Amino acid sequence: MVLFRRFTRRDVIVLGAGAALVALPGCSLFTQATMSNTPGVAQWPNRQLRAVWIATVVNVDWPSRPGLAVAAQKQEFLHLLDALQSMHMNALVAQIKPTADAFYPSQYGPWSEYLTGVQGRDPGYDPLAFMLEETHKRNIEFHAWFNPYRVSMQSNPDKLSASHPAHQHPDWLISYGGRLYYNPGLPEAREFIIASILEVVQRYDIDAVHMDDYFYPYPVAGKDFPDEAAWQRYGVGKFANKGDWRRDNVNRLIQELASAIKRVKPYVKLGISPFGVWRNKATDPSGSDTKAGAQNYDDLYADTRTWIRNGWLDYIAPQIYWNIGLAAAAYDKLVDWWSKEVAKQRVHLYIGQGAYKIHADNAAWDNPGEMPNQLKLNLQYSAIKGSIFFSMKSLLNNPLGIKDRLSDDIYKQPVLIPEMPWLGGSAPQSVTLNQAQATTQGVELRWEDRPQNTTAYYAIYRLEGEQGQHTPHAANAPYLLATVRKRSEQVQQSLIDTTAQAGKTYTYYVTALDRLHHESTASNERSVKR
Repeated sequence: MVLFRRFTRRDVIVLGAGAALVALPGCSLFTQATMSNTPGVAQWPNRQLRAVWIATVVNVDWPSRPGLAVAAQKQEFLHLLDALQSMHMNALVAQIKPTADAFYPSQYGPWSEYLTGVQGRDPGYDPLAFMLEETHKRNIEFHAWFNPYRVSMQSNPDKLSASHPAHQHPDWLISYGGRLYYNPGLPEAREFIIASILEVVQRYDIDAVHMDDYFYPYPVAGKDFPDEAAWQRYGVGKFANKGDWRRDNVNRLIQELASAIKRVKPYVKLGISPFGVWRNKATDPSGSDTKAGAQNYDDLYADTRTWIRNGWLDYIAPQIYWNIGLAAAAYDKLVDWWSKEVAKQRVHLYIGQGAYKIHADNAAWDNPGEMPNQLKLNLQYSAIKGSIFFSMKSLLNNPLGIKDRLSDDIYKQPVLIPEMPWLGGSAPQSVTLNQAQATTQGVELRWEDRPQNTTAYYAIYRLEGEQGQHTPHAANAPYLLATVRKRSEQVQQSLIDTTAQAGKTYTYYVTALDRLHHESTASNERSVKR
């Protein structure tokens, strides 16, 4: 993703947490040192996507290096999940097909070299299955990140593994800028790419398919992308110019992929995170008031406006990796432009946040308030439904204390993920809270779901004081204590709140949510003194 752009970038709970905590049979544990239940208006909305990109290409975020033992790879990933939970993130975007390879057994690409150090070598387990299981245990959404056209970070086809499908289709390959790509202008290559993504949609319980900004590659100065033969065969006489043909190639990929995903699993989302500028105002009067060196429409042939207006996407997350007030591409101007771009459209807008820039770019990014101010600015726009941070490593490094700010302040309160009504689904029926009992560990909650419910997870709310003193949960985001994934098909569910303080009285209630985040009405309340 970001590390390979030359000119474009420079311009909830804790389950089973803590060694001192021992889960009781059939119970989950909740511990959160920074939890606040202060009555009043929430600083942040009660529905907001909070996600992080986990890049695997050249081992940016995970695994830390190729060739680690399986146990070490797994432990590293669990450490990332712990960090996500500490920041109250509710989704991750994991790169599972970085260069036409795979982090899972696939008939459309070899095992990734970023796992073992050798492309095509079996790592001895299914990383995607492991990631999914552990992510869902923590009730975090899993967005599977694919790079559709990129085949290799180097340009020699002979260096691809012997089993690589590119050897069966050498005519699909294009070498450009020192890398290999599948030719976007070939219908058979497009069909292959879509099939490779559907393989994952069909076999794995992912929540979303995600692509970033790599469609046609970023231009290399003085060199056109060498697709003349495909243009002559498929474009000449049908399109006014090569640019229109290239955009149509990408549009067809997005449209056909969107339709195919919904045919297989209607609830799986499709999201794309494009470069932050569609077109500059100087190029198109309806574009943004920017002077960016690259433009989606003209340089990457990614016509995001068409995707949005045709309803092909469920979310769009432009990478607005510049500071507020930057002359060439100001963050504040771009979030305003994108908010207007999605107005009245059936799509969620999330903002791609440049965490990697903090204390590593210009003077503006040396200000500890730059990123917090960007997140606060987002709240002024109802169209902005959340953020995705690039990348996990940057947050873990905690430049200027940003990870601490998220954990202890900005994202101190857990929140639910916004609904997408157009995807269907409906709220489950309410559950029954049978028990709220003080124990040596905290407060043990037990509730009963309905066998016919479409529940995917539960939201647990906690208020200080006696039952009946509070208003309904829908207006009280500050009282969301945790979310808990449903354990298989069990009717009885449970949690231990280890953050309940001795001597205080609390009131609890529980709601049920389906996998698309439709929430039931509240259960009965139960009060208990710890």
